[in-house]
Amino acid sequence: MKTNLLKTIGVFTMITNSEQNDKKAGNGSSKLSLGQLKTLAEDGFIFGLPLVMNYAIMNEYAVDTTSNQFKAPFNHIKNEPRLFTYKDLAVLSPNSDTPYSLAWLDLRAEPVVITVPKVDKGRYYSAQLVDGNVYNIGYIGSRATGNDAGSYAVAGPDWKGEKPNDVGQVFHSTTPFLLVVFRTQLFDAQDMPNVIKVQNGYKIQTLSAFQGTSAPQSAPKIDFLPAKSSGVKANFWTYLNAALKYIPESNQDKDIRNRLSKIGIGTGKEFDIKDLSAEQQQAMLDGMKAGDDKINQYVASGATDVNGWQVGSLWGDVDFYNGDWLKRAGGAKAGIYGNNASEAMYLLGRKDADGGVLDGSKHNYTLTFPAGSLPPVNAFWSVTMYYGDSQFLVENPIDRYLINSPMLSDMKKNNDGSLTLYLQKDSPGKDKESNWLPAPAGPIYLALRLYYPSPATEASSVLPPGKGSWGPPGVKVAD
Repeated sequence: MKTNLLKTIGVFTMITNSEQNDKKAGNGSSKLSLGQLKTLAEDGFIFGLPLVMNYAIMNEYAVDTTSNQFKAPFNHIKNEPRLFTYKDLAVLSPNSDTPYSLAWLDLRAEPVVITVPKVDKGRYYSAQLVDGNVYNIGYIGSRATGNDAGSYAVAGPDWKGEKPNDVGQVFHSTTPFLLVVFRTQLFDAQDMPNVIKVQNGYKIQTLSAFQGTSAPQSAPKIDFLPAKSSGVKANFWTYLNAALKYIPESNQDKDIRNRLSKIGIGTGKEFDIKDLSAEQQQAMLDGMKAGDDKINQYVASGATDVNGWQVGSLWGDVDFYNGDWLKRAGGAKAGIYGNNASEAMYLLGRKDADGGVLDGSKHNYTLTFPAGSLPPVNAFWSVTMYYGDSQFLVENPIDRYLINSPMLSDMKKNNDGSLTLYLQKDSPGKDKESNWLPAPAGPIYLALRLYYPSPATEASSVLPPGKGSWGPPGVKVAD
């Protein structure tokens, strides 16, 4: 009897250990050499960085109600009747031109309908649709659909229905979760009540609620693996493994996902890099660093240099990327959730016109637009200042994070009609303070944004990216 009991315990222990191993990923890593593991980690980091960043932001914005970045649960809209400041730390290079409204959509049970109000013709607005692959699947707004009121449906990858009545268009997401980013132009501080009125007109409804019909069965509740933007690098592989559960495999990514599955990532099992040997862990860390270096190099040199500005476009839909994961990772690193070039152009600057690295602790700078040569746009333009290392907005004594075209009437022009902006950490003096964009006491990162840029067919245009007839002036050292 005793012998049988010991045998039974032994069998149970073997089964339990087997079940635990089945739940864990990473066993396949023993079949790879350290060099192969490093190469896979490099490629996996480049492929996965945007997915991991997006997954962490989704957790902070829509899942973790205790997060200081929480906005609203799925299928609810959160209007932000304010501009982003230095306190907003979830998104790199945040836009502080347009008050945001944000909504994460859960498309598993049924499509979701976005309704927008009629917006004054002179006011720019857009609703950008970004799915879990960080593809811009479509736009609603001034450029794409006009400023009239309307309703538009967003469907998940498994939906096969027909276009509903009273819906202008159906957008198809490649993933079951999707972010809607509304941007509403603010002219000045006194204009905020008008922006709030527009924001209050944005609506998010399930299709059944929009049509007044019975709702389908609800999708099951998900216990998402907790994630934070601050933990992306420390928990990268765990986060990527979790994110891939909600991203259907496609023709574009099946190769890299098959390779990642060899170490258990994306297989539906748990993954913890600590389950690997010390040598394997180091190989993966080395691969991550190599991937990160490659992304940084791409962002720095992957665009056309025009007077020290990097002019290019790193954001778009599935066809735009066409499996170029380095381009997609570059877009996420430069500023996740960037717009398509036709919606907005982002000219990024870390160097002055002579190639020197911008640093507010070493120099004062100026940026002068010649008379008649302001950025060519159908909506508006802006110059935003960021910390060069973190890419967050710069804390400063006048709470000014950007200078944009709606501020022109309050700014001073030079005698020849040109416009000079003063980029420095200290005030240039009261007489020039209207044109002052405060800089950090250290590395500088600038973004010159052109919203709804003039098309390439016009005499002056920044399009196509890096080849347009208009180019930005260079930043000059002004010591």
